[in-house]
Amino acid sequence: MKAFSTLLDRLSHEPRRTEKLRHIVRYLREAPDPDRGHALAALCGALDIPAVKPAMLRALVSERVDPVLFGLSYDFVGDLSETIALIWPAQVTGKDAPLHLAEVISTLLSASRREGPALIARWLDELDETGRWALLKLITGALRVGVSALLARQALAEFSGHPVEEIEEVWHGVEPPYTDLFAWLEGRGPRPDPSAALTFRSPMLAHPIEDQDFETLAPSEFHAEWKWDGIRIQAATRSNGLARDVRLFSRSGDDITTAFPDLIEALPEDAVIDGELVVARDTVVATFSDLQQRLNRKSVSAAMLRDSPVALMAYDLLQIGGEDLRPHSLPARRARLKALVEAKAHPRLMLSPAIPFATWEELAEKRAQSAENPAIEGVMLKRLNSPYLAGRPKGFWYKWKRDPMIADCVMMYAQRGHGKRSSFYSDFTFGVWEGEKLVPVGKAYFGFTDEELKGLDRFVRQNTINRFGPVREVAHEPDSGLVLEIAFEGLQESTRHRSGLAMRFPRIHRIRNDKKPAEADRIETLRSLLRKA
Repeated sequence: MKAFSTLLDRLSHEPRRTEKLRHIVRYLREAPDPDRGHALAALCGALDIPAVKPAMLRALVSERVDPVLFGLSYDFVGDLSETIALIWPAQVTGKDAPLHLAEVISTLLSASRREGPALIARWLDELDETGRWALLKLITGALRVGVSALLARQALAEFSGHPVEEIEEVWHGVEPPYTDLFAWLEGRGPRPDPSAALTFRSPMLAHPIEDQDFETLAPSEFHAEWKWDGIRIQAATRSNGLARDVRLFSRSGDDITTAFPDLIEALPEDAVIDGELVVARDTVVATFSDLQQRLNRKSVSAAMLRDSPVALMAYDLLQIGGEDLRPHSLPARRARLKALVEAKAHPRLMLSPAIPFATWEELAEKRAQSAENPAIEGVMLKRLNSPYLAGRPKGFWYKWKRDPMIADCVMMYAQRGHGKRSSFYSDFTFGVWEGEKLVPVGKAYFGFTDEELKGLDRFVRQNTINRFGPVREVAHEPDSGLVLEIAFEGLQESTRHRSGLAMRFPRIHRIRNDKKPAEADRIETLRSLLRKA
């Protein structure tokens, strides 16, 4: 546990991606099997310990610490694992043997919910503060150290020298603690056979297009299509005549198949399709707010399947009948995709239509007209001779999103963040005027620099007028308060906000120290934008 604790501690204090990679690679080289495999699973979010839940940990610490004191401490620290690790009054157990990561995981996976509290209490007594924090992070799954499954796979690539694309080809065919995977990466064993499972292929991503790019790019060299406002997925199917296997992967490679059973029937056999998951009713694509009802759910009700049916807007074809099409040109892949979609003829599988254009000015006009369709968020430009390459290669694909909406709002409430931001007020609720009162329309926690964060935190502390647990109400009168220029991608009706509106993807675009709260926008302005959408 000590090596794993050190790794988590370093990752939690390191904002730089390259340094995070370095720490993970060093751990993978120094840690033994199966500890490093379990650590990798924890970093990737692939570790589930059903015997431990946050409520059980709160009950456990309440047996050792006054509940009021714990509540006040949790409010100040802002992180459950860190609070328990710091406040836990360890008892001397007399055990000197080091605690191994594999021992903790194997013991908890075989333990019942009744046995879990006693095991955790014993380990918390044996570990120091950092060890307790790492243990609690591990068993709750809430690591929050800035490591994604993609970053972990990139660390495996640096650790072994194998391209990350090769690792991703076998990733979904191996299971923790990944002993076969490490044996292959270290040259001690054969490559895991990816044919035993449908695997994820790294998606090709686009660069935002800049104004100066239009001066150097030739329109005749590009294919244009709409950028649909859903979530990017990869659909893979395989049939051996007796059984049919289907996998839906998110952009980062997470398996999301069980969340969208209504899409499975629409997918053709023995193919890997790259596309956008959207809600569609009678082939009419709905807004992202409709899709949000279906996201991040482990199970789907019959009502959701009926009211928000999903479809796949197909962008690209990566494989068909075992043939890898990624090295082929875009027109060749798209021709095969078009034939596949037409042959399947299913309303839940649609080919993303091409946008004919001869000049950038003509495309710009069509992009502007697309604002009438809230299901479209811009245009994708793809070079005709481009193969399908993993990652974000330069010069091949570009995204030309519509300009965001802008509104001047007033800060109303603030709350501390988590992790590195746990000591700063960094989550801000803001509103617009409805008559003589402010009504909240959204919440933002990014878009500002570190220096601006310090200024926002200082404003909250100096202008707090009320407290509601961890939430601070700040002054927001017409002549006293802070105006924030908020950029957002859209509006939707909401029952969670008193205004009846909520912004989509809001972020702080600018801090308007030059404006008084009385000059902020009014709810009528936002409602008119919603009606136009």
